[in-house]
Amino acid sequence: MGNNPNAKNKAMLMMAVCAILWSIGGIFIKLISWHPLLIAGGRSLLAAIVVGGYMAVKKIPVKVCKYSVGAGVSLALCLLLFVAANKMTTAANAIVLQYTAPIFILIVSALFFKQKLRKKEILAVLGTMAGVVLFFFDQLSPGNLVGNVLAILAGAFLGTMFTLVGQGGGDDSIRLSGIFFAHVLTALMGIPAGLPGTTSCTGAELVYIVILGVLQLGIPYVLYALASRDCPPLACSLIGMLEPLLSPVWVLIFDGETPGMFALMGAAVIIGVVTWWCVADGKAQTAES
Repeated sequence: MGNNPNAKNKAMLMMAVCAILWSIGGIFIKLISWHPLLIAGGRSLLAAIVVGGYMAVKKIPVKVCKYSVGAGVSLALCLLLFVAANKMTTAANAIVLQYTAPIFILIVSALFFKQKLRKKEILAVLGTMAGVVLFFFDQLSPGNLVGNVLAILAGAFLGTMFTLVGQGGGDDSIRLSGIFFAHVLTALMGIPAGLPGTTSCTGAELVYIVILGVLQLGIPYVLYALASRDCPPLACSLIGMLEPLLSPVWVLIFDGETPGMFALMGAAVIIGVVTWWCVADGKAQTAES
């Protein structure tokens, strides 16, 4: 991980751009009538072309190792689950619950990389869990309930991906290979599974899927892979908090969808706890260095 302040600032800016572009996903997913798996597979097919094209132009080799493959499988599952969650619960619920990812970074690091959890980290896990519980008091329809669970699972796999990409160190080929594998896997799983459940396709929907594949996934993930070289996994997650803040705004403006009161309370708790913990962790790391 680099110590160059200019490189770190550039990486943080790239992560902010990523989060803003990622945040448009909720509204465009809502506007497409296709089966959720076809949406996930279609946008990832285009994203794979963007990421693969970037790797070819930059002559970055495809690297197969436990970190790239593990990150690829984790992100693919996250992408599939997130699109399904977006169709089954509110966009606000889906994106905020997915952003429990930093808590899963802690859990994965403790279980698989033998990192000891400190008191503040245990408090962060408990606080986030309290926020998650509030979501399940809100709009308790069967669809919303399943959608909320899928969004939490998406967060678990996103946290796993962040951790594995971080373990890859400064190797661009590991990070980009993992992201490339993820989109290829998502396309291979999503398109065949989603086609039978899709009955119509309009010109507008094709435009929306191109926006999702290129602007909302492809370009941001190239920027994310570059940013993660100088931006630690938890800092990436913290800056990524722009996504759950902006995503419900776009859906409210363009689709009129509003989350319930308990969901808003849960969102405030989760975003507040994760932000507090990431800031505290950053200060602790600065003091130790």
